[in-house]
Amino acid sequence: MIDTLLGRAGLKERIEELEAELAELEAERDRLQEQLDAAEDRRADAVSDRQDAQERVNRLEDKVTQLEDTVERLRDEDNEISFRSIDEVRGRRLGRILDRLESFEAREEEVFTTMVEGHASSATRDAFGERAALVERASPCLAITDDEGLLSVALRPPVAPEPFEKWGERVEIDREWFRPTGRYAVALVRADLFALGEYAGDEQLSAAGFQTDVKGDHSKGGYSQARFERLREEQVRRHLNKCQKKIEERSAEQLLLLGDAEAIDRLETEVDADATGTVDASGKPQPALKKAVRKFFTVRMYSL
Repeated sequence: MIDTLLGRAGLKERIEELEAELAELEAERDRLQEQLDAAEDRRADAVSDRQDAQERVNRLEDKVTQLEDTVERLRDEDNEISFRSIDEVRGRRLGRILDRLESFEAREEEVFTTMVEGHASSATRDAFGERAALVERASPCLAITDDEGLLSVALRPPVAPEPFEKWGERVEIDREWFRPTGRYAVALVRADLFALGEYAGDEQLSAAGFQTDVKGDHSKGGYSQARFERLREEQVRRHLNKCQKKIEERSAEQLLLLGDAEAIDRLETEVDADATGTVDASGKPQPALKKAVRKFFTVRMYSL
């Protein structure tokens, strides 16, 4: 009653109404602030996305400029791009080269290694630039470079791995591609010659072979051409069958099949060879085998 007499009741009601209105306004303010914060976040994300997109555009523009410069430079050159050098390396020198390649270190994804057979991939072309054409010319080869161009070399490993490409901290290389370190067999096969050696690394553990009397080139007179060819083919067939049996009797599981292309083609379907190679090695079986092994494990190195 006193509040009513003094007019306080109306004031209290008004205060309560104002406090309720204030609460609603504060809630609306908080909601609008949340919307504003979300909008700011979206704006920040949009700005960041725009900056990332601009950086990508800049990188692509730089790449296009580099490629245009390369094309223009190649147009202006009078001579075709060529290897800096081509060497045949073997033995200790090859070992020192592999040591040097294995010791090369860089940061993550700065060293590029690829085994190329035929055409270079887009990743290989990007890594080697204008010298990717040389990689294709050296193919099949193990090609190596780095992001600064300090390395630029291609090797033809005798026991080549399957094609691959990899960026890493080191050169991706395996000594087994250049000379097996375990037990392996080498078979030398020609139409009239066979030799089989078993090895442990560089050491020859055993060697054996034989020669077969096979008719040479046909001359006029005597047998007709057709009869001569039939007889020679039969002699070669018997010789290769004997070679196949000797190969299958070997102790070492890994087999390297060397010789002339025709003999290799005919035997390759019958024996499971880990690697093949055409070599020009003739004479007595064991000296011919030694010569063939030396040639096969001689690595061609291209400085790009």
